[in-house]
Formats: sequence, C-alpha cells, structure tokens
Amino acid sequence: MVPKGAAGLSAFHPRRDCGRPRSAGSVPIMTGVLVTVRKYDGGPHWSIPAVRLGEDAHGVWLGQPEGTVYSKATGPVYATTAPQVLLCPRDSWWTANFYGGSTDLDLYCDVAAPVEWTAPDAVTIVDLDLDVCRVRADGRVFVDDEDEFADHQVRYGYPPEVVAAASASAAWLVEAVTARSGPFGGGHLDWLARIG
Repeated sequence: MVPKGAAGLSAFHPRRDCGRPRSAGSVPIMTGVLVTVRKYDGGPHWSIPAVRLGEDAHGVWLGQPEGTVYSKATGPVYATTAPQVLLCPRDSWWTANFYGGSTDLDLYCDVAAPVEWTAPDAVTIVDLDLDVCRVRADGRVFVDDEDEFADHQVRYGYPPEVVAAASASAAWLVEAVTARSGPFGGGHLDWLARIG
C-alpha cells in the first residue's frame, strides 16, 4: 500500500526528481517552498513555509527563519523561536531539522518516506512517527515516539517493508548522528548562517 498523498511512492525504490530543478536554473535560491507533512493515511500533520537555500551532496536545504509559523489543519500552532534548516535528502527514509539559537535540541530527524517534490516550490513528507533527536547540552542522541510508531503500524496498516525501512532508517540515524558523520558533522552551520 502506498501512503495516501504520496503519489508515485514505492516502498522499496522511489524514483522522482527528488528536489532537483526540473530544468537548469528553474528553481532560484531563496524561493518560497511549502512543506506539507502528512501521516501515512494521507491526513494532514503540518504545513510549514520555508525558503530554498540550495542543494549539496546531502540533498536540498530549506530555511525557516525565527518566527516561522507551523500550522495544522485547524490553524497556526506555534512560531519558531530560533532559525532552523531542513535537509530533504534524496531517496532516503528521513529528513533532518537543524536548530540555531539556544533550543534544547540542536537536531531533530523525522523518519519518513522519501520526500516527494510535487512542484519546484512544494514538497510533501510522509511522517512515519519515529524521531531521532540530539540534545544540544550534552550531545545525547535518543529515539522518540516508538509507541506512536507501534500504534500507527496497526492503525494505518503499515506494510512490513515500510516498517522495515523506517526501523532501519532510525537505526542508521542513531549511528550517524552519534558519530556526527555525513550531514550531521557540522555542514548545516553554513546553511543556518544563510537564514539568520
């Protein structure tokens, strides 16, 4: 079963443009992007405005300045208290929010189906509940919402391949974030500097 609202998503090997411009130069830097986060059943979770900062070997980087408003279907929920950047990797089962300022966490990774760019200025993320977080003060890394992941496997009928991919992604994230390897090794700081 494909998550509703994630047209073209394959549980094993998704193929999309993965945030690459549809033609050279078609997505200028600092273009507004709407980030839509859905649950596996297609139901809305978050709606977040962002700006496209650029792209590197890790994926597409989106910026959210301090004061960015996160909304649910019922309306605005909260405004960010610090600038942050969202990394949307290509063909990976996660996204990562890196926080500036003095927030308690400096990193919050959502285990999610691979992002789907529905337009150059719109990306959809299907949230699969598990989160991998890093505490700013001591660098401690932990997995959050394992209970929600177990509940939603039943409620939304996650197929075994989605459960396996999400679980493997969470395990990989814990290792990579703890080791500060790849995109978790400080490269986000240049992107954060661009947003605020």
